[in-house]
Amino acid sequence: MECVSCTRGLDHCHGTLIVHTTEFVECTELLCENHDDTRHLAIVDCSAVDGGCDCVSVLDVEIEERHQHDNVA
Repeated sequence: MECVSCTRGLDHCHGTLIVHTTEFVECTELLCENHDDTRHLAIVDCSAVDGGCDCVSVLDVEIEERHQHDNVA
């Protein structure tokens, strides 16, 4: 079975686009150079990646620090 987008000659990627909380994006397809979301059928948040993602922990710390700062002021 062939990919419909391949058959039609459409610009697309077979990888999964991973969107991080830092707004950084990456693709599971090693040769993918264009991380535009319109090229990817599968888009996931980095927290959904097996094993988690370090940037989710960093965001949690930043939120806690802001909360502590707001309570001091």
